[in-house]
Amino acid sequence: MLPVITIARQYGSGGHEVGEKLAKRLNVPFYDKALIAMAAKQSGLSEEVFADADEKATSSLLYSMVMGSYAFGARVPGINEMPINDKLFILQSDIIKKAAQEGPCVIVGRCADYILREHPNCLNVFVHADKAARIQRIVGLGHCEERKAPDFVTKKDKQRANYYNFYSNNRWDDLQNYDLTIDTSRFTVDQAVDMIIDAAQKLDTK
Repeated sequence: MLPVITIARQYGSGGHEVGEKLAKRLNVPFYDKALIAMAAKQSGLSEEVFADADEKATSSLLYSMVMGSYAFGARVPGINEMPINDKLFILQSDIIKKAAQEGPCVIVGRCADYILREHPNCLNVFVHADKAARIQRIVGLGHCEERKAPDFVTKKDKQRANYYNFYSNNRWDDLQNYDLTIDTSRFTVDQAVDMIIDAAQKLDTK
């Protein structure tokens, strides 16, 4: 059986597009910001509030609780008492685990590689590119003005790194977290998809 494929990505590297095309090619479910809507529906809270908190670490000292590293010895707060960021992380973690149990799928971001670290059949991918290529991409897509793009890319990467580092207690840029890394400033999105499929199939037959 094909593995669950998780994709972490630098901002502007095209990792989301890689994940989307990969899921279509493999004909498996694709999970990205749709997780926000699912988490919001599950909690009864506003999707807009969750969208603002998505992939951002809480400013509080809380949780890695879900990951089993909550060790302050005090009473564990209920989910309704948590900051929105922590609540979103826990709800998304549950959705990610449930999705992985149901079979092969592609999950972009949201510490999925760490959340599924005990899953027996995962392929963890990191999509990156040099900064110039990422700037060109986001400006071309109209996501940012050219003069603001360098700072914007740096800010978004820091945000993702802080989120991952906070909730996983690992480093987002530690290559030991991943089975495969792909530089999309050297390979096209379609070539990246081909490489991931090839790796997934080889993993499947190992």
